[in-house]
Amino acid sequence: MKGIPKRDRDDVEQAVFVAAWKAVRRGQYRPDPKDKPRDALRKWLHGIAWRQAGHYFDSAYVRRVILDAQPLGRLRGVVGPSLEAQLEARDLLAAIGSLKPEHQEILLVVDSPETLSAYARRHGMSPHSAISRLRIARAALELRLRRWRRCR
Repeated sequence: MKGIPKRDRDDVEQAVFVAAWKAVRRGQYRPDPKDKPRDALRKWLHGIAWRQAGHYFDSAYVRRVILDAQPLGRLRGVVGPSLEAQLEARDLLAAIGSLKPEHQEILLVVDSPETLSAYARRHGMSPHSAISRLRIARAALELRLRRWRRCR
């Protein structure tokens, strides 16, 4: 990734992989059958990397960076998510991971591009059943988080 400072390359690479994964989950990876699979994947990832690099260069962080005479000197403030937010995200992921697989699945449907009614149709249930299962899964997650935080 030419032009991106070494300190930011890992972040941009992560953004590329996350964007590629989300695109695959949305069904946006449709290679040309005439291309070799490896070449098709390489072209597709190149396009995603190109767009993510463009987002990086257009970000306010890059445009408004202030160079300091002492780069490792005094810190001017917290950069990135706070430690508390990181710990809370870690707790949330651990709590979701400890739920039953069917609760995990319905909770993750909320973040997918698929609507809840489409999920219900795909699984042969009514939309009201899917909503009820989502409500039960959210209650289980809330209970798990409450217990988790009480033990700390």
